[in-house]
Amino acid sequence: MSEQTTLAAEVRTQFGKGFARRLRAAHQIPAVLYGHGSEPVHLALPGHETLLLVRHANPIVELAFEGKTQLALVKDVQRDPVRQVIEHVDLVVLKKGEKVTVDVPVVVEGEPFAGTIANLDAMTLSVEVEATHIPEHLVVNVEGLEDGTHITAGEVELPQGATLVSDAETLVVAVSTPQLDTTSDAEAEAEGEEAAEAAEGEGDEAGESETAE
Repeated sequence: MSEQTTLAAEVRTQFGKGFARRLRAAHQIPAVLYGHGSEPVHLALPGHETLLLVRHANPIVELAFEGKTQLALVKDVQRDPVRQVIEHVDLVVLKKGEKVTVDVPVVVEGEPFAGTIANLDAMTLSVEVEATHIPEHLVVNVEGLEDGTHITAGEVELPQGATLVSDAETLVVAVSTPQLDTTSDAEAEAEGEEAAEAAEGEGDEAGESETAE
């Protein structure tokens, strides 16, 4: 289940890139809270606590501002593409008991049959789940699985109450035997033979030169 954190937020009435830069310089992050037909609320979040929060997938947060609290889901985090600094956070209002559709990371556990590898084809799966019970990740166990085994989204075990939204036929994990790359060895062998032939040719030429002298 996603961890729930409480953040003390401040309502902001100023906007624009200049104000956002001043907020970040003061170790705060601009954010907006919206959803359920309510008017968007523009907030300033504490920088360090928010950074820790968004390290998790689909984090739930309880926002405290203007003497009240509001449960919310972190919907989007915008980062500077170069410095990876958080520039803005989008939050969606949540009501206890409601369901949301989220992308949940897939984690592979176990070791497949000796000599094979498990390739993760789908990094996340979309599921509909109760907002306060979003799983941190979905586990696919590949222990002992043999070459040629395919696991699709429909075969992944979901937590109780969750429903798969992704196509059930989506390939999630494929077990295969790695193919040895013999091309490089053949090329190296051919180069060695060419070098040997060239050396022999140079030796013959040197011998002919000495005989002529």
